[in-house]
Amino acid sequence: MKHEVYVSREKTGLGHNESAALIKKAAAMALDAEGVDVPCVISVMLTDDEGIRTVNREFRGVDRATDVLSFPLNELTPGHFDADVCERDLDTGSILLGDMMISIPRCQTQGEEFGHGYSREIQYLTVHSVLHLLGYDHVDEGEMKRQMRAREKRIMGDE
Repeated sequence: MKHEVYVSREKTGLGHNESAALIKKAAAMALDAEGVDVPCVISVMLTDDEGIRTVNREFRGVDRATDVLSFPLNELTPGHFDADVCERDLDTGSILLGDMMISIPRCQTQGEEFGHGYSREIQYLTVHSVLHLLGYDHVDEGEMKRQMRAREKRIMGDE
């Protein structure tokens, strides 16, 4: 079974040569860890702070840049993937999970700030976003946020 992760750049020159491979690897790790055993499709747009700020403002009403945005196509229960309630590609039958957008400059800065570098940061942001596509959320500081952080750590091998 092979998941399809499409990575594109909003502007030329964004990102590193290995960005697409790192994103695909991290997405596969997250989907496998969550027990997603049917082919899924995810689209990823690499952008800059200006691009992600525009989308954040238009879709969330938040007029600032952020590191990653997630746009799930399905309403899923965290930790209980159900392919039967998901949108599917009419041609292939693959599950359409949704889209994500990553700010490459923010990813570089955070990788430096947190001391683990760009490669780890882009993988972490991808795992974080895939979990959103699978129904996880962290709108409050409560149990859901703790559950999401625990899943991220497990997937990234931090425990």
